[in-house]
Amino acid sequence: MTALALKDVTYRYGGTERDVLRGVSARFERGRVYTIVGKSGSGKSTLLSLIAGLDVCRKGEVLFEGADLKTLDRDAYRARGIGVVFQGFNLLTDLTAVQNIVLSMQISGSGVAHKRDFAYSLLARLGIDRESADRTVLKLSGGQQQRVAIARAIAHDPAIIVADEPTGNLDHETEEDILEILSRLAHDDDRCVIIVTHSRRVTEIADVVLGIRNGRMEQITKAGRRA
Repeated sequence: MTALALKDVTYRYGGTERDVLRGVSARFERGRVYTIVGKSGSGKSTLLSLIAGLDVCRKGEVLFEGADLKTLDRDAYRARGIGVVFQGFNLLTDLTAVQNIVLSMQISGSGVAHKRDFAYSLLARLGIDRESADRTVLKLSGGQQQRVAIARAIAHDPAIIVADEPTGNLDHETEEDILEILSRLAHDDDRCVIIVTHSRRVTEIADVVLGIRNGRMEQITKAGRRA
């Protein structure tokens, strides 16, 4: 089932004359992991912002379940349709892990009755025990903070998860754990997971590897050849 589609997406920043993205088209299905790769400045982060509803394209369409984001309430889309995992975690550091999750659920208008119990259960599923869940974020390791960030991203049960360099600040062992979690979110939970990365290891878990070059998108084989 198609969760998200890009149709001839073109984007340029205000005050410039160069298109960062040019005629980008792609389909993103539930139950699959996609990675997007490319050199710095190629447009990966710009594309992620468009997918996340943080900005809108100059030309073309970004379609969520068939509806153009330009016509939707993008605040509602970000609150319920998509979950974002940031490279820098973007957690509220003066709150505990469980408080970060509960607050996110409240903001998104989650209908879960016992939000705190749900948050503890969700964190436990991602490897955060009760004691760690009750610690403030700054007392958690980088790997634990990333797990909390993922829990926050899925707490409102979105169809799509987008992650910006989710393992960029992690050691190898922790990277493997996070990649397993992201893979399960797609293959076990039937979500669409889209990861922007520079890491070859991250691309190895992908069902589809997409590359951006000179503002255009192309599918890449696992061996690194263009499809």
